[in-house]
Amino acid sequence: MGKVEKERLNELLIQHLNTIHETFQVLDQSPPSSLQKVSWDEVIKLGEQLYKQATTVGMLWTGAGPDAKSLEESMGTYSNLLQGFLLLSHGSMIGAGTTLTSYIHASVKQVVDCSFMLLKESVASYGNNSKAHQLSIPQIVGTVWEACSSLKKTPGSNVTAIGRSMTQIAVSITDVLREMKELKPASSDPSDEVSKPDNDTHDSDNSSEGDLGTDLSPEDMKITELAIEVVSGTLLTIKETIRSITGLLKNPRTEKDSSQTVNSLEKLLDVWRNMGLQVDEIGACLYPPQEISVIKTASEKIVSFVGELQEQLEIVNGSSVAFVDASNRLKNSLKKLELGLGCSNDDEDEALVGEMKNLEIDSSSH
Repeated sequence: MGKVEKERLNELLIQHLNTIHETFQVLDQSPPSSLQKVSWDEVIKLGEQLYKQATTVGMLWTGAGPDAKSLEESMGTYSNLLQGFLLLSHGSMIGAGTTLTSYIHASVKQVVDCSFMLLKESVASYGNNSKAHQLSIPQIVGTVWEACSSLKKTPGSNVTAIGRSMTQIAVSITDVLREMKELKPASSDPSDEVSKPDNDTHDSDNSSEGDLGTDLSPEDMKITELAIEVVSGTLLTIKETIRSITGLLKNPRTEKDSSQTVNSLEKLLDVWRNMGLQVDEIGACLYPPQEISVIKTASEKIVSFVGELQEQLEIVNGSSVAFVDASNRLKNSLKKLELGLGCSNDDEDEALVGEMKNLEIDSSSH
């Protein structure tokens, strides 16, 4: 009898998993705009119900274990709740941009994954009184609770999602800036050059790794200081960008979920991702020997990106005085770096050569 019941539970499990998997795939498709948007708060509330049902499933193993009928009913109730949760989550994606959609998808997938674990382990544990199974079920219920609780941390709007992603970029820029400030000039004190004992080779090797970036020439340090000013300005600019778009949430006149606003916010994030990459390039190229041409290219790209930032913020009416001041200071820092790299001198020389050639052509024509 137990074998027959186990086989039926396995069949039901496969049916539930297949149905949930098919429903989950709907999240890969954009919901029709004709549907009514679901508030993320509703998704959170259903997530709480899902966790309560997971707890109910877990309670079946507090004694001698559940009978087949009780387990079958609990699995059915849980699966139905999970399907409803998925459909609500899909409804919350109406008007969502790429970034918000990815946050929602990741949070929902976490709930689905641990739910699959719970359903599978429940069936696997049926008829098995081993202590391992009795311990595994409460642990999986705990992961379901964590996944459902994390729904509260999932962004509920495009503005919040974009702001969070920009904050992550700002953290990365902060790390680069900290590393840049650790770069030191080469010591001019001859006593620092005294060699270490030969028998401490291992320590010497570790020391050389730790001393990386502490032997910059005066010229290298000048470029480094100018680059630090640029990256500091970049960090200030992204902070003001975040403040500007966060201000959209407080402005009742802003059409926060209009396609134009969402597209501009996504473009802003894309620009900042590219700027973050250029900051990484500059930071990596400051170690001797410094790669001046790469720093120059990265600097030029950042200049163009700043212009794009200003353009997109104006579209969503999110540009602030503080942002404009920060971006102007950044452009001035980039100009200083350009001068420090000798870029402007090269351009002026090329222009002068061009003018001289024109004079030669004019004179020969007379």
